[in-house]
Amino acid sequence: MLFFRKNVMAFTGLFLCVFLVVHLGGNLILLLPPHISHDLYNIYSHKLGENIFIKVVSIALYLSIIVHTIYAVLVTKRNNFSKGQKYYVNHATESSSWTSQNMGLLGFIILIFIVVHMANFWARIKLGFGDSVPLDSNGLKDVYIVTTSLFKNPLYVLFYSVLMVPLAMHINHGFSSAFKTLGLYNLKYIKRVSFIGKIFSTAVLVGFGIIPIIVYLRSL
Repeated sequence: MLFFRKNVMAFTGLFLCVFLVVHLGGNLILLLPPHISHDLYNIYSHKLGENIFIKVVSIALYLSIIVHTIYAVLVTKRNNFSKGQKYYVNHATESSSWTSQNMGLLGFIILIFIVVHMANFWARIKLGFGDSVPLDSNGLKDVYIVTTSLFKNPLYVLFYSVLMVPLAMHINHGFSSAFKTLGLYNLKYIKRVSFIGKIFSTAVLVGFGIIPIIVYLRSL
């Protein structure tokens, strides 16, 4: 059962990494000049919302977050009852870094971010909670206005950007650990995967972290 849970966590974790790549690519539109990014971002959001394939992937995304979280809690609880048992397989080559020992804590912080983020964006845009979403000149939901308005709040900008740090740390460790869990033990390839994980986690930190800051500075 533990082996199964770790493998499911590895698969869902890697799937969430793929989502982050797509999500970051879309959010980078916000860095374009406002007269270009406004319509483009709304069209991008509309196309995603209307695409059947994306809707299916979205369901898989929500399930992945839930399953990854539940199994993380179960594995962490089991490891707390195990004397010194490590979180991932391949113990001989696993470094005992602060990040590796506190993946559960980092995951909990990330979960808080996800809940707050979805409450401010997803729940309002998809479910209609809170203030109604205005329409742009093309008759599309003005997701750009919703996003940039929130990024004009310095407290939310600080919250969003700072919490990219634990997310990057979680990814940096979890990326290579996921491949180890799935059976990649070759030291040469593990080093390459670890390097890719460092590059990817840094891109997530800088990419997602800088967008709200730039949007905020533009609003001043």
